[in-house]
Amino acid sequence: MVISCQKNDEKQIIEQQKDAKKKEQIFTNINKGWDFKTPTLNPKAQAITNNWAELRLFNSELNQKPKSTIGAFQQKAKTLSKKVLDLNNNIPVPFNKPEIKSRIAVLTTKINSINLFINLQEIPDQKIISLIKDANVELNAIYAQMDEIIRKSEIPKEEGESDMIRMLDTARA
Repeated sequence: MVISCQKNDEKQIIEQQKDAKKKEQIFTNINKGWDFKTPTLNPKAQAITNNWAELRLFNSELNQKPKSTIGAFQQKAKTLSKKVLDLNNNIPVPFNKPEIKSRIAVLTTKINSINLFINLQEIPDQKIISLIKDANVELNAIYAQMDEIIRKSEIPKEEGESDMIRMLDTARA
């Protein structure tokens, strides 16, 4: 009986050691892959977004990397999920367009997915790293769209073009 209990204890200790190594490896992988890159805007777009506090707060959260435990990464993911939802608030007028809102919606989905996967019992570290890369792509798309909106706004309108656009507006009729 005593020998049987000792074997069970040894098995349990070995299982705990394997589990601890696996969690440490997952932490190491996520720590390596947790690399959000905030792109730069052109100066005119930057001037417009200076008053967009939600974007500034979201970017500052992205740039602060957790260090200690997987729990810190879980807390950061939760915070990022809240901050990315706030991006739809107070969007500057020139950028308050469907093309920006749709890109914010996709970024929100990616960040929420990171939050979901990092809080699972069995954390899929490769999936999280892949989602972080996807979130970087979406963040780049948002910034590129802002630059595109500024670039298009600088194109001068031809004579009578604004009248023609107003005539095409079906809501006006």
